[in-house]
Amino acid sequence: MKSTTISMFIDAPPARVYAFAANPVNLPLWVPSFCTSVAFVNGEWVVQSPDGPVVFAFVEANQLGVLDHTVTLPSGLRLTNPMRVIANGRGSELLFTLFQHDGMSDQQFNDDAVLVRSDLDTLRRVLEGGQQR
Repeated sequence: MKSTTISMFIDAPPARVYAFAANPVNLPLWVPSFCTSVAFVNGEWVVQSPDGPVVFAFVEANQLGVLDHTVTLPSGLRLTNPMRVIANGRGSELLFTLFQHDGMSDQQFNDDAVLVRSDLDTLRRVLEGGQQR
């Protein structure tokens, strides 16, 4: 399976990046390509995406900066996205690994990589600009 890891330097401490990114309520602020709104419904985070409602779940809160999350699409397909925040000098490095899942064309994979990079850049701008909840 083809993969790529996209990284983004964020001029903010890892604990701050982690706390903001790990809060599903903040998803519409930094993942606008995927999430227009989010609600906690029947014990699950449900994200409204361009393809319909998607169930979104992070791994348990941790001190290691692990932000892995599972996305369950309306089709029932479950995708796991590894994501980490690590210290990098005075700031943080956010890493997101994208996998080309079965049935995904090379073009779709490349398009997704562009969207992920854009979303990570949005997160960087939000955190560096102080626009957070």
